[in-house]
Parts: sequence; C-alpha cells; structure tokens
Amino acid sequence: MQQRVILVGGKGGVGKTTVSAAIAVKAAAAFNKNVLLVSTDPAHSLSDVFGRAIGSKAVHLQHHLHALELDPEKEVDLYLERVLSQMRRYAGPDQIHELQRHLRLSRLSPGAQEAALLERMAQLLQHGLDEYDLIIFDTAPTGHTLRLLSLPEVMAAWTDGLLKHNKRSEQLGKVLAHLSPGKDVNNIFKSPHETKHAGLDEKSQELVHTLEARQSLFHHARRVLHDPKLASFIFVLTAERLPVLETERAVQSLNDIGVNVAGLIINRLLPPQLEGGFWQAHLMRQHDYLQQIEQRLGQLPQHHLWLQEQEIQGPEALEQFAAGLSTD
Repeated sequence: MQQRVILVGGKGGVGKTTVSAAIAVKAAAAFNKNVLLVSTDPAHSLSDVFGRAIGSKAVHLQHHLHALELDPEKEVDLYLERVLSQMRRYAGPDQIHELQRHLRLSRLSPGAQEAALLERMAQLLQHGLDEYDLIIFDTAPTGHTLRLLSLPEVMAAWTDGLLKHNKRSEQLGKVLAHLSPGKDVNNIFKSPHETKHAGLDEKSQELVHTLEARQSLFHHARRVLHDPKLASFIFVLTAERLPVLETERAVQSLNDIGVNVAGLIINRLLPPQLEGGFWQAHLMRQHDYLQQIEQRLGQLPQHHLWLQEQEIQGPEALEQFAAGLSTD
C-alpha cells in the first residue's frame, strides 16, 4: 500500500463507513502506518462503528490509528465566519450589512457544505500528510463526492455573487482580476502565478495574498487527488440494481476528470451454500448483478466481502471483518 490518500465512496447504505473503518484498521495493523480516518458523512456513523464518540478533532482509537468526523453544518458556519472576519477588513461600513445578508443566503445555497468541507479536506491534505502516512476519507453518498470535485465552478460562482453585491467596491474587483484573468473559472485551481500589486493599497495587497493562499491550498488538494501515485477512490457497492448503476456512473465521472479509481469492494454477498427457495432466488439475482458488474466495470479490480452474521461494531469486530480485506 503505497498511496497516501484513499477516498471510499458509494451509494448510501452499502456499508461505506464499515469498509472505511476496516481499511483503516488493516492499514494501521498490517502495514504499521500512522492512519487518519476522516468521515464527511453528517450521520456520524464512524462513532457508531467504533462504539465511541468521535468529534471534529482527531482522537486516538488504537495503535497508529486516529479518526475525526467533520460535521458539514458546523463546517459551513466556521467557513462563513472566517469569510466574514476577513471581509470586514476590506469592505466599507456601509457594505457589511449587505455582506452579512449575502453570507446568510450563501449558507443555504447549493454547494455551500461542499465548499466548506473541501476547504477543511484541503487543509488536512496540506498539513495532515506531514503527520500521517495515510489519510482515509469516508465520504457521504456518491453525489456529494462528485460535487466536491466540481467545485472550481461553484467557488468561482460564489465569488462572482459576492462581487455583484459589492459593486461599489471597485478595488475589490481589481484584486479579483489579478487572480482571474479573463474570468476563467478554472483559474482558482491553477498554480498561482506571480501577481502585480502595483497600484494597490495595503489592504488590497493583503487581500491578494489571502486569496493567493486559498488558491494555493486548493491547487495542492487538486494536485494530490489527481495524482494516481498519491490518491485513489475505492467504491463500495452491493450486488443490487441501484448501487451497480450509480457506481457505473460515478466511475465514468471520475475517469472523465482524471481521478484514479483503484477498484471495487462488493459488500454483503450471500454465501452460495444457502438453501431454500427464498435464498435461492436471492442468490440468482446476486449472480445476475455480479455478471453485470463484470460487464460494466470489469476493468476494475474487485474484492468480495460476505454478509456478516453479526453487526460489525467495536474494534474487535472491525479487526475480524478487516481480516477479509486484501492486503494489496
């Protein structure tokens, strides 16, 4: 296991969190790696799986393993508080009220949670890789993960909206122009270029540096996530119609933007020795969907996990479940 970042994704209810936790337990024990397990799922299922409270700060779970849970609602609040705190230094007194109103509306806008989570994830990627050998992200359902990767457009649209509500701030428009020549929405994720600060006052220069720091942060995150030697996605699914279709679409979307998909973990498979008409019917459907997975996604490595007799909760159960995972 050479990669530094693994994102575990898939449709809701297929066992992503349990598989993420098992991968983390396996990596910490079998590979003697310092592992940070991060959940971005608002359901806080990671706490349930380990049978103990896990919050927004990393907690020690066992040897070489730490974990934290990011709350999207709280991350949005913290994110907007930081934005308001920074903008107070640049906006005039007559603009603060309008800025606050805009931020209140932004909190409820599509993509607000993803933007806040992306910033926190980017910070973890920038600083956490110095402390941990491996960071595993247990993501929320598939659509959330894909939206995270489409944030250049979302972030640029958010900034454009802020500028429209501050039309009188001509200087702020000039500052943004330094970072967005031609209003190319993809510039936010490009390597920061040297900017010319001539003609800008001290506050405007400070704003340029702030925006450049954010630009650098997101560029680093994008570079890590798009490097197949550093990061990859693993999709968890079950042998059922909707998870198969959703996974196929998600894999194609990630391929389109150049993000590496390492493989599939097909979870909760029924053992073939089950008897009786009811179970035989389920086994036949399972066989059909496994064939579909092979036809649709046969280019990806697959790992099968059997349905467990008991609920998987706590370190011991996770270690037993993790024993069924490949060590590749």
